[in-house]
Amino acid sequence: MSPKWVLVFLFCFGASDISLAAKAWWQTASFYQIYPRSFKDSDGDGIGDLKGVTDSLAYLKEIGIAATWLSPFLESPMADFGYDISNFTKVDPLFGTMEDFDELMAKSKKLGVRIILDFVPNHSSNECEWFIKSAAKDPEYKDFYVWHPGKIENGVRSPPNNWVSVFRGSAWEWHEGRQEYFLHQFHKKQPDFNFRNPQVRETMNEILRFWLRKGIDGFRVDAIHHGFEIAPDADGNYPDEPRNDWNNDPEDYGYVDHIYTVDQPETPHLVYEWRKVLDDFQKENGGDERILMVEAWSPIDTMMHYYGNDTAEGAQIPFNFQMISYLWSGSDAYHYAELINAWLDRMPAGRSANWVIGNHDKNRVGSRFGSERIDLFNILLLTLPGCSITYNGEEIGMTDVWISWNDTVDPQACNGFEDGYEYRSRDPARTPFQWSDAKHAGFSTGETTWLPVGTDYELVNVKRQRGITFSHLNVFKQLQVLRSEKVLQDGNAEVKAVNSNVLGVKRYLYGEQVYIVLLNVFEHVQYINLDDSFKGIPNELEYILVNDKSPRRKGDFTSVKSITLMPHEVVVLRSVEKIYTFSFL
Repeated sequence: MSPKWVLVFLFCFGASDISLAAKAWWQTASFYQIYPRSFKDSDGDGIGDLKGVTDSLAYLKEIGIAATWLSPFLESPMADFGYDISNFTKVDPLFGTMEDFDELMAKSKKLGVRIILDFVPNHSSNECEWFIKSAAKDPEYKDFYVWHPGKIENGVRSPPNNWVSVFRGSAWEWHEGRQEYFLHQFHKKQPDFNFRNPQVRETMNEILRFWLRKGIDGFRVDAIHHGFEIAPDADGNYPDEPRNDWNNDPEDYGYVDHIYTVDQPETPHLVYEWRKVLDDFQKENGGDERILMVEAWSPIDTMMHYYGNDTAEGAQIPFNFQMISYLWSGSDAYHYAELINAWLDRMPAGRSANWVIGNHDKNRVGSRFGSERIDLFNILLLTLPGCSITYNGEEIGMTDVWISWNDTVDPQACNGFEDGYEYRSRDPARTPFQWSDAKHAGFSTGETTWLPVGTDYELVNVKRQRGITFSHLNVFKQLQVLRSEKVLQDGNAEVKAVNSNVLGVKRYLYGEQVYIVLLNVFEHVQYINLDDSFKGIPNELEYILVNDKSPRRKGDFTSVKSITLMPHEVVVLRSVEKIYTFSFL
């Protein structure tokens, strides 16, 4: 194409429609979440550890993972399995030593698999030295946490207000030593930090710098939407939150509308501070960009603030939980398209999208949507523009494991009643990773495991799926190879429902072949004419990826006007022709 036509093209379509600048390493990366307790046990105690992760890094390389974020492995009493940290710069002996962590980092650098640390800033353990000093009214730590004397009515002392903990019951806990209540939005052994205290913020900054010096590539920030609560009034009091008419259980988190304890306007600015810490570290020490991945279960417009604003950079990856939060097994293709486009349409200019469908807090994909849709979600996440985040085990199609009330350990379930515990427990999605058909699925050589292993491990495991052409694992690996194609790295995306049953994703880039992803959400055979849905796709298409529901094979050809999809079939097609005319864009 002549320079003249290049200028015309840029004028008509904008520089964003073709790739002119190299992407940062994370923008189209495939991320992988490891829940260390359940990934690989190296010492036979039935609990996964850092050495187990180190020994398994080659597997991550095998399946095309660019970076993995590790759920907490820091010193903790384990009231919430590591999310109650007592020392933010020390490895818990349950997981190993700091030397084990250093070995992990050394091997990760050698293999090229980056390490992201789980950063838990909202709260500490009540066994943390800072909390102990705060409870004793040590002048340096007195206001490190949120304290209040409570209310006295008719001679009876009660909590300051009606705030409710995520884990049930009052969000305020009486401390006998200090003679005051402290705020805990989660477990009563997880007191909330007071981020209105500048000393707390600087302490958090120092924690980030400590781990940056250890060589990590970024942080996943836990539960940031809880970071601030509303500021107290002139008398030091906090207002009640309004009641929800639909909930009559005062112990349940849904009893009140949390307008004062989550999504406060100051919260994104914490992320801006932390991003500056990371950027300053890079300027001083060199190397690639360090990243922030931010967890917030917030409305989509609130999430956009975490990307940053005109004066401050924010998180590179504010987790996109739209599909986790709002899709269900009966959702049709129009609903899928609406949720995907909602993020793409609202995302600030110059930012990158991300896609998440599973994590350690939610039921597994195959249990939420049916095992027949496991490939569908893996293919969707890895062909949309931006980066993907996969929870360990989703690539082999692990499903929830039934766990009895007696074996349940998750505080979110245990703090309630036995009746209905299955719906509150996060344990079913946290069970040991299924490596092989050996004892305990190859996870541990010990006599027991901290949670039961899935009963299907002899069929659903890495070793077996490596040898099956259309296994979930091999489809995932093929996707990672396909993902390196220029169009999927740099191309534009058009996402729409072809009809209520079929979701279509068009990826395109001037001078390249067009890629079409078709996902049959339901169990009905579908006959598709893509000309009815997408503008100007070249007529002849080649199948370049199929799942086990497909009668077609890689290398088959079809007309754009005549495509048949079997129930739950998912395919990736590529045009034979490259596009050089505007009518195809």
